[in-house]
Amino acid sequence: MTGVQRAREGTNVVVGRVELRQVDEVSLEGLLAVAVEDAEPEEVMPPVAGPPGWTALRQEAFRAWHRARFPGLTGPLREATFTIAHEGRTVGSARLAVRGSQEVLETGMWLARSQRGRGTGSAALRILLGEAARAGARTVVADTTVLNTAALAVLRGNGATLTPGQGAADVHAELRPGTPV
Repeated sequence: MTGVQRAREGTNVVVGRVELRQVDEVSLEGLLAVAVEDAEPEEVMPPVAGPPGWTALRQEAFRAWHRARFPGLTGPLREATFTIAHEGRTVGSARLAVRGSQEVLETGMWLARSQRGRGTGSAALRILLGEAARAGARTVVADTTVLNTAALAVLRGNGATLTPGQGAADVHAELRPGTPV
């Protein structure tokens, strides 16, 4: 089949073989399993003190971070996290967060190492831009580093305007939300 197959079912959005689902208690353990199996903690979550690796404390911090975001963009943290699935299998996570007003949302994502470079991140970003449009956003922002060439390629490929960042982020990206997928 050529082109992109599109469908929307409840809170699930599908583009081709990539799907985003808001993280809930059922999907959280599967997401954690992918992170432990195929990513480093510093790639997928805020820093946690202690020895390196996926310690029990770090795994619980991962769960707590996502559980705090279950209420979504209208919840107290004004942030939602999603599982990214490719061909029905969880392969990473993406997020949207309100920055200032509902018109500006921040995004970020991670993919399991074994899934990188397959177009999944780009497809997930297109879905996120549709979600942002449905939420009323006029701008979606993302920050990354000049060394994250994969993220820069995905951002450029989705029409981002890239400018020098501040602090730890070398590059600041601005995108326009697209037509909801």
